[in-house]
Amino acid sequence: MRTINTLGAIPNDHWLRGFHERLISEDLSPVTVRGYLYDLNHFRSWLTEIHGREPALEQLPMVDVAAYRQHLVDVKRLKASSVNRRIQAVKKLFSWAHAGGLIGENPAKHVRFMKPSVRYRPQALRKKELHALLRAAGQSSHGLAKRNYALIQLMVQTGLLISEAAAVKMTDLTIRERSGSIHVCDAKGRKEREIPLNAATRRAITAYLSTSRSRAPDDYLFFTKRNQPASIRTLQDTIARLARKAHVKRIRVSAHTLRHTFAINYLKAHPGKLVELAVLLGYESLGTVAVYTRPSQKPLALE
Repeated sequence: MRTINTLGAIPNDHWLRGFHERLISEDLSPVTVRGYLYDLNHFRSWLTEIHGREPALEQLPMVDVAAYRQHLVDVKRLKASSVNRRIQAVKKLFSWAHAGGLIGENPAKHVRFMKPSVRYRPQALRKKELHALLRAAGQSSHGLAKRNYALIQLMVQTGLLISEAAAVKMTDLTIRERSGSIHVCDAKGRKEREIPLNAATRRAITAYLSTSRSRAPDDYLFFTKRNQPASIRTLQDTIARLARKAHVKRIRVSAHTLRHTFAINYLKAHPGKLVELAVLLGYESLGTVAVYTRPSQKPLALE
């Protein structure tokens, strides 16, 4: 934890002590108060550094506050949220001082907050890109076409993590003519969640299994061409290689891209179903899946 010095430990700051008392009187949480004090001490340290001494705050010009903002942006390269938090502390200090008649002009009044950059949702494969990826998978050599096709279908239709896909065993699969599901286990082997398998995924897995040796319940689903369980690295490399073969260059394609594609397509088909999506992806917090409700960087018509 960082150590936060209190304003009271700094001499010649009687009106800053008053501001500290004002914060406490506003019934702010101790954490919030300490945060204000930390940010103000940072501001005062910066003033001391550029002036060679700490100037009288009641005589501080607006240009110094504006320069501090630029210092946070250009030198410290802080995110907008961090810059705005520190500027808010300075603004609150001088607003209080001005309202109390301690200063004539408020040097922070016209200093603007940073406008947060628009945060877009994660990038996903467009329909043509996904079709190209599946086509590349189905054209794989060395007898791996059906395996690779099943891998892509499974991941893009269920949102599995690559580690979860590598850990799938035959006993985790339930495949019937009109229904199917997959049990996803955590590292300790506990059954965490059950994800339905649509018809396309069931057909892909069935076709893959029909070309390989018979499997015992404890056998892994995905094997290498040498009949060894496929590792996480092997599956990652497979996806990357298929993306190159499919000439998908707009975005970098990884296992997580397939997970993003599943999540975005799910919400298109089931608007507002964030709780259901969180369950399918294995998240406990809705805040984690809310990222998929952000706007896209490209028009929907292109997706």
